[in-house]
Amino acid sequence: MFTAERVADKKDWLSGRDHDWEMIIGLEVHAQVASNAKLFSGAATEYGAEPNTQVSLVDAAMPGMLPVVNEFCIEQAVRTGLGLNAEINKYSRFDRKNYFYPDLPQGYQISQFEFPIVGEGEIEIEPEGGEPVSVGIERLHLEQDAGKSIHDLSPDDTFVDLNRSGVCLMEIVSKPDMRSPEEASAYVEKLRAIVRSLGTCDGDMEKGNLRADVNVSVRKPGGELGTRCEIKNVNSMRFIRQAINYEARRQIDILESGGEIDQETRLFDNAKGETRTMRSKEDAHDYRYFPDPDLLPIKITDDFIAKIKANLPELPDARKARFIESYGIPAYDAGILTASKKKAEFYETLAKGRDAKIAANWMMGDLFGALNKAGIELEDSPVDAVALGGLLDRIADKTISGKIAKQVFEKMFAGEGSADDIIEKDGLKQVTDMGAIEKLVDDVIAANPDQAAKVAENPKSMGWFVGQVMKASQGKANPQAVNEILRKKLGV
Repeated sequence: MFTAERVADKKDWLSGRDHDWEMIIGLEVHAQVASNAKLFSGAATEYGAEPNTQVSLVDAAMPGMLPVVNEFCIEQAVRTGLGLNAEINKYSRFDRKNYFYPDLPQGYQISQFEFPIVGEGEIEIEPEGGEPVSVGIERLHLEQDAGKSIHDLSPDDTFVDLNRSGVCLMEIVSKPDMRSPEEASAYVEKLRAIVRSLGTCDGDMEKGNLRADVNVSVRKPGGELGTRCEIKNVNSMRFIRQAINYEARRQIDILESGGEIDQETRLFDNAKGETRTMRSKEDAHDYRYFPDPDLLPIKITDDFIAKIKANLPELPDARKARFIESYGIPAYDAGILTASKKKAEFYETLAKGRDAKIAANWMMGDLFGALNKAGIELEDSPVDAVALGGLLDRIADKTISGKIAKQVFEKMFAGEGSADDIIEKDGLKQVTDMGAIEKLVDDVIAANPDQAAKVAENPKSMGWFVGQVMKASQGKANPQAVNEILRKKLGV
């Protein structure tokens, strides 16, 4: 058993009517294993297939059908355990977890209880605006997913799609080490980055390939643990934070009114932003776990673990440290740029041979901003790393100014061509001819003699002239040259 000894900083305490309260948060994250076949059958796992077209006789629990373990799923679990700095258990076992639901053909789920494939581990998270926090991993076990009940195709009937039945899930159970919604979402973000880097799960929360059961309780700061409630199947970072905030407030209101918290399973209604009762919370004995008689225990050798470990990719923490050291960018930037393998690869291509900080700024600012606005993922970006790098090259060689580059980028994102094509077609090359710039400066000064006379008394007012010259040049004049000539002309 584990305890929750850490006490949150005061900034994370919630104020009730009578006193402060501390949230205790643990998560059970279900990550669908990246595998072309299910855990105990050869049926496909492709997302979006027609209902009940990816169901073997094993998945449908036909009489006499026996499960056979997919070794690749075992390998993926071990790989994930190594990425979580966790202990790999050389002996593990599958158990039957008994409960009844229309989309569970066997009447039980094959899972792991007493002997999971991965034991205790630890990862470090960095919640936004907070200090790094170490979150303990209690275990990682494998289990088969259930099917899906569909209630909205008919007013009178429920339909069952068994395509997901038997799909392999990794359930990653944290210790109750988190003390705020921000820490909880940062934890899921970190887990997602790790499994994506490892290639063991695609981390797609919209498709349900990564989802979290959130356990929440409250206590007086440093006091004894309260009764927890579990919020099932939360599938976005924002919803995780909203669900925790609502549930903690709900529990505080009950306790401060003299009531008691019932241990139960709840659902989060994202439209209303609230949790509601689903069922009373089951304990292990309610599921009547027992070893699955159709499956032998899993025995893993040192050699099997060593081969997987030798082929692990660079993980987010190591990549972040390398980015900070090699590119000289701040830890904040490095954290964002290594949040996924695709982001890291994009940045490395973009930064190669260029100013690393400028590359980071453009990627995190202009590119990510445009992608978010358009609702597009990085891998589908209309401006790839090579194309964006071409734009940065035109800024570096002073072909265009940074301001003009913003306009060029918008047109690149709209599919109007490369940076060079747009600059040439629209005549956007920066004016670097000192004589031409000097004439523009002279014209602006001549048109505003009174304003020019005041610059000596207030040098900051020279900025007005810079703006007027840039306006006269339609933004094409080299800003550095404009400033230099104005200083000479105005005696600043």
